[in-house]
Amino acid sequence: MAKGEPDQELRKAFMELQGKMQETNQKLRIADVQVESLKKQIVHAQLTDKEIQSLGENTRVYESVGRMFLLTDIPMVRENLKAKVTKCNERITNLQANKEYLERSMAESQNNLREMIKLKQSVGAA
Repeated sequence: MAKGEPDQELRKAFMELQGKMQETNQKLRIADVQVESLKKQIVHAQLTDKEIQSLGENTRVYESVGRMFLLTDIPMVRENLKAKVTKCNERITNLQANKEYLERSMAESQNNLREMIKLKQSVGAA
């Protein structure tokens, strides 16, 4: 009876760590997708800004607001595009920091699992 308890304990801890690692991997993939999406938004905003730069001062430009378009002056549109790029860069920085935390957490979980297995092997050998 006493011999079966550590095996159950190890199995339970192993399942918990495995679940945590799967969850962490999923969060890492989501963060990667979000970063790629933000990078695409940045490129789109930069290309739009570059095109707007070449327009004349009297050109009418419209900015999308929800499901409608508002007549806006060129400097305001460019300012909004720059603000969008800045916001996306900040979110990318936050996501990168979160990814680093998740990677450290996953490495720590793997190390805990290895230590648990070594401990079990040393106890089983004794």
